[in-house]
Amino acid sequence: MNESVLVLSGLDPCGGAGISADIETIHQFGLTALPIITTLTVQNTQSVTDIQAVDTVFIAKQFYHLQIDIDIQIVKIGLLSSVSQIYEIAKLLKDKALKIVLDPIVKSSTEDTLLKEQAIVILKEYLLPLVYILTPNSAELSALSAGNSEQEKVASLPCEWILVTTTDVSDSEIEHRLYQYGKLKKRYAYKKLLGDYHGSGCTLSSAIAALIAQDLSVISACQKALDYTYQTLLTAKNIGKMQKHPNRQKSL
Repeated sequence: MNESVLVLSGLDPCGGAGISADIETIHQFGLTALPIITTLTVQNTQSVTDIQAVDTVFIAKQFYHLQIDIDIQIVKIGLLSSVSQIYEIAKLLKDKALKIVLDPIVKSSTEDTLLKEQAIVILKEYLLPLVYILTPNSAELSALSAGNSEQEKVASLPCEWILVTTTDVSDSEIEHRLYQYGKLKKRYAYKKLLGDYHGSGCTLSSAIAALIAQDLSVISACQKALDYTYQTLLTAKNIGKMQKHPNRQKSL
């Protein structure tokens, strides 16, 4: 069992998503988050108006300094914001015995574009082959893959495990689907909740990373993480004027 999870993610000033969500979630599972911020954002519960990538050299310095002191085995990646950043982070993580959970953030939950087309190309070429578990929603899966059907899209990607979340295309009933090497392994069904939420994807992927760090199987980790995330939404808080914040502190 691991005691920590390295997190590479963006900073959301309103606290709903990004590194704040990652830290809160990982802490709820009894582990310590090792946070490296990749991106600064101008963001609230209504929109994202600007982003600024953190210098890749500085990110690398933080990573190497952590690595000489702490045995890093589990990595959760969220928002990446530039071609050079994605390429350099892939170089940092390559050829290391790491289990990487990637939440491939292409757009914010307010539909603001965060990852440009060329960055997606680099992500697919250099980072996806390193990923153990990928957690795209339906739109993100389409942006990253080739093919027509969901199964064809999943099979076109190099990640061993892919959890496709379908809240973005579901009406009343949601069915998330877990694939291993392109083959469907498990379906997870939930009733869709009313309202808009800010940070549910970050919460889910961080919960999965924390549970993988505790040596749960991928199927069990996804089930428990989905249940946890659903509970955070059932008890979500109104912080701002639009999207609700998942209540990560009272949901285990």
